[in-house]
Order: sequence, then structure tokens, then C-alpha cells
Amino acid sequence: MGFDTARVEWALKATGGRGLQPAMDFILENEGKPVPDLSAVSSSRQATPSGGGGDAVDEDEDDAEALRAVYGTGAAGQAAAAADVEAKSIKCSECGKIFRNTALANYHAEKSGHDQFEESTEEVKPLTEEEKKQRLADLKERMAAKRAAKAKVEAKEQQANEAIRRRAGRDLNVLREELQAKEVLKEAEAKRKEKLDDAKARAAIKAQIEADKKARAEKAAREKALREGRTYPEAAAPVAPAPAASAPTGTAGKDYPQTRLQIRLASGGQPYTTTLSSDATLREVAEYLAGQTLSVDVETVTFAQHFPRQGKRSRSQTSSDR
Repeated sequence: MGFDTARVEWALKATGGRGLQPAMDFILENEGKPVPDLSAVSSSRQATPSGGGGDAVDEDEDDAEALRAVYGTGAAGQAAAAADVEAKSIKCSECGKIFRNTALANYHAEKSGHDQFEESTEEVKPLTEEEKKQRLADLKERMAAKRAAKAKVEAKEQQANEAIRRRAGRDLNVLREELQAKEVLKEAEAKRKEKLDDAKARAAIKAQIEADKKARAEKAAREKALREGRTYPEAAAPVAPAPAASAPTGTAGKDYPQTRLQIRLASGGQPYTTTLSSDATLREVAEYLAGQTLSVDVETVTFAQHFPRQGKRSRSQTSSDR
């Protein structure tokens, strides 16, 4: 059972050799106590008293008597002999391995999953120094191989994790660059729209200023004529020159209250198309064009009419003094 020999002898002597169960009980009761000198240990076995109360018989002796009654003296002797045989090892019934104690057997059961064990009388011989060295060398070699295999697995996992991290970093950089490009385009578009709005606002303000100047000049001239007793003639409506791509010449402007214009820039690109009143001036055309593109200045822009061919080059009214 794995108990020390001296402790077993102490238990047998203390119980008076009454059998296995009393010895086991004694060992378990005195498990933590040191083993005393066996010569000083007295047997606790007492003589069987005689009297009217009957004989006190030990359990093992009762079993022996029962065996003798059923099988005879030979069977009882064999059973007693088998009980006296000491188990020296534990054997795995599934793989046949022999273990010195229960700790090694439990370790084998955890590793292999085997659960069938039995006591064996075979003694596990102690290892020699050469065998110990050989087993130690084998154990070190197996441990080194396990460490190497584990290191390879960890290296592969680290490489895979690094690849995933780099791929995620590249994707993040691409996404960041795309967002930055979109922001730049949005800012450029916003600035362009702001400039166009500013140009339109400036053109409208200038047109209003010119209209106010003209109205004040006419008012001053009318008041002067009244003071001098003269009749102030009403200003005739300005006649707009024929714009490019306008209706054919020879048709009266009063018959067409609006004129559709198509303007092409000297730098090329898509033409600008609009519809103005037939009596609109080139100033109004220039203001419309300045509101569409920043490359046009109302004060310096010039117009040229290529159809019909006899048309002459015209300049804006506001740039006549340049």
C-alpha cells in the first residue's frame, strides 16, 4: 500500500498480529506520529476471556473459520497465505506498465487516460546510475525539442500578427490619404464658389453704382434745364449693338424683346449661353460673364463679333477711356 516498512512492523506489533484491518486502522490513526523503538512497544492483543458471555473472536479469525467450513483447511490456508503477500507495485491493466507508488500511477492516468489499475507483487527495481543519467538526458532532449517546436509556432504566430498589423496600417494610410484628398477638393470648391459669389456681388454693386450715377446726372440735368426755363429732352433708350450669334441683321430689335447670346472665351472651353433683353448694353454682358468666371474683368474685357463677318470689334463702355 506504499507505507514505510518500519511503520508497518510497528502497526503489526501494536495490534498483536490480528490482521490487515486492525493494522491499517492503527497506521491511519498514528499517521503523523514518529515510529518508536519496536522493542519498547507492547502488544495490545489480549487473551480471549472465558465465561458465560461467550468468546470474543477477531473478524479475520471469523473469516478463516468460515473458509475452513466451506472449503476446508487447505482453502483457508491459501487465503491466509494470499493475504500475507505484500503488494510491491501498481500495474496498469490497459498498457501493462508498473509503477512504484500511487503518485506515479495517478500521473500516468492523467496523461494517458487509463483508469484500470491493480496491485502487483512485481518489484520495481531501482535505476542504476547509468540508467538515471540516460533517462535524464532523454528528458532534457525531449524538453529541448518541445521548446524548439513551441518557439517555431510562436515565431509563425508573430509573423502572421505582424503581417496583419502592417496590412491594417497600409489600409489606414490609404483611407487617410483619400479623406485628405476629398477635404482638399472640398476646400478648393468652397473657395472657388466663394470667389464667384464675391465677383457676382461686386458686379451687382458696381452696376447699382453706375445706375445711381446715371440717375443723379439725369436729375441734375433736368433740374438745371427747369431753372433755365428750358425743356429737358427725355433720354432715348440705348441701342444695343448686335451681339454674337444673335438674330440675323435687318430684323428690328423692337420685334424681339430678348436676345440669346453665346459667348466663347479666347482661352477655349465650353461657351457661355444666356438670354438678355434686346436693349441690354455690353456692360451688362460683361457683368454676366464676370459672374460666371474669375478670368474676366468687367473693366478690361473686350468682345469681338465673328458673325456676320462685317461685324467690327467692340469694347465695353466702361473701358472706353482706357
